Amino acid sequence: MNALYLVIGAACILILAYRFYGGFVAAKVLVLRGDRVTPAHEFENGKDYVPMNKWIAFGHHFAAIAAAGPLVGPILAAQFGFLPGTLWILIGAVIGGAVHDMVVLFASVRHQGRSLSDIAREEIGPIAGIAVGLAILFTITITMAGLSLVVVNALKNNPWGTFCVGATIPIAMVVGLLIKARPDKLSWWTALGMIAIVLAVVFGDEIKGTALGSLLTLSEQGVKLALPVYAFFAAALPVWFLLAPRDYLSSYMKIGTIAALAVGIIFVAPVMKMPALMDQFLAGGGPIIKGPVWPFVSITIACGAISGFHALIGSGTTPKMIDNEKDILLVGFGGMLVEAFVAIMALIAACVLDPADYFGIALKPETLAALHMTPVDLPLLSQMIGIDLTNRPGGAVTLAVGMADIFRRLPGMGHLMSYWYNFAILFEAVFILTAIDAGTRVARYIVQDYFGQVYPKLRDNNWLPGTVGASLLVSVLWGYLLYGGDIATVWPLFGVSNQLLASIALAIGTSLILRRRTNLYYGLVTAVPMVYLFCSVMVAGYWTIVNQYLPQGKILNVVLSLIMMGLSVVVMADATAKWVSLVRDRLAGKPPVVGQNA
Repeated sequence: MNALYLVIGAACILILAYRFYGGFVAAKVLVLRGDRVTPAHEFENGKDYVPMNKWIAFGHHFAAIAAAGPLVGPILAAQFGFLPGTLWILIGAVIGGAVHDMVVLFASVRHQGRSLSDIAREEIGPIAGIAVGLAILFTITITMAGLSLVVVNALKNNPWGTFCVGATIPIAMVVGLLIKARPDKLSWWTALGMIAIVLAVVFGDEIKGTALGSLLTLSEQGVKLALPVYAFFAAALPVWFLLAPRDYLSSYMKIGTIAALAVGIIFVAPVMKMPALMDQFLAGGGPIIKGPVWPFVSITIACGAISGFHALIGSGTTPKMIDNEKDILLVGFGGMLVEAFVAIMALIAACVLDPADYFGIALKPETLAALHMTPVDLPLLSQMIGIDLTNRPGGAVTLAVGMADIFRRLPGMGHLMSYWYNFAILFEAVFILTAIDAGTRVARYIVQDYFGQVYPKLRDNNWLPGTVGASLLVSVLWGYLLYGGDIATVWPLFGVSNQLLASIALAIGTSLILRRRTNLYYGLVTAVPMVYLFCSVMVAGYWTIVNQYLPQGKILNVVLSLIMMGLSVVVMADATAKWVSLVRDRLAGKPPVVGQNA
């Protein structure tokens, strides 16, 4: 199959979905209103609650949600062939992910920008609120460590990449100050920031052999220490100073790179060398993903289709930036569909490689030989890039090689393979770091909200000791897990906990819709994807515990998985009781709820 057809087909499906299904959910199910005062205006404080232009809010939200999932997930799931991942990304994103993101963002905006646990407490009940709060704390700690591991593998002993990624921090601070001083010159400051980032990429290679290059040549443990330090400052500093401008500028780089990759695919028209189905791995036992194609394709490809992490952003930083309620369609629904397109591009980048080269990057040579595969182009690609590409698991290197291979086939680009590879590594690292910093800030909000029930002063976002202390606590927690973990131990936990949280968020959304709408069928908008996802994740969790964790003696993974699964069952049981009550009320003629949060 020619990758060109997949690019065009996916783009058309996602555009039509935004126009018709997104418009339906916004107008009929949620009834977005432009005349309501949003929390960003009602509680504006110049730190967390700050009204933002809808494109800045979109840029922040997209940059925050589009982390490792739409990049690494499709790369790993390519083991099954390109068809299962393609179907899950397109169907899952439209029916599940985009609805999930928009409903959660709407719920938080209608609940004064509060966290998902607070929303659960009001929409379902106190038991669900407590369970959701605990589930979020578990999930976000695992998620931050899981996302960071991908960055570690990309930046360790890579001074060029470290310089480029590090340069985005002072650039974002300068742009944040400029936007704060002259918001009417947004286009000027955007252009200035993008030019500075491009220059960092172009001249980053020049630091090799210099004192700065030596300073930025970080070991694996060095990168693992640096990441939570950066995240602490991103979580504690005012949102307009570092987090929002960095995410905003990063979104241009992300979308621009994906658009360039799409154009490259159109011109090069590469063939998908990976078959539609890898029959030998569909039932399980694959070298990368051990489980069967269902349910594991829906677990492995998380953020590219639907992700519980998005619920944390949608009820964390983003609702505090929404200027007009009608912006929720663009930011929530639109942001998810753009991420789905990113996932399709990542899948293509993996599948245009020869299957033997794809597996050769991820596996040890002896494991590859056991599959009776011999690399085809991998030795040449390693020579062109200047590093040995074998046995580099995790997906980041596979994606970078696939992207660079497409770009180098463009006219006049054949000699720039190493530049394209390092640019792709930067692209991935920036992609993931924007989720790490936003996620840490969201974790800070959650800690303040959750433990603020015991010590109310902690819920005051203007109280500096609370802000700094909560930021430090969450950075240390996920930093500790990152420092002692690896991709094999953390990523499976991330997949299960992340998708369980998404099913919990959809359950909350179902309660919200049933409370507010007379037409009970509108509840199916969130209930259908919730049922599929919850069943998929529970099956995957059970399979992983029985077939991987217990045989390998990974007791901590077993305990964490069981805690998440147990909390999810508690929320679902509480939510089901609430739905029965709400349906009875509607059938009895009781009107929908009205009031502050309706």
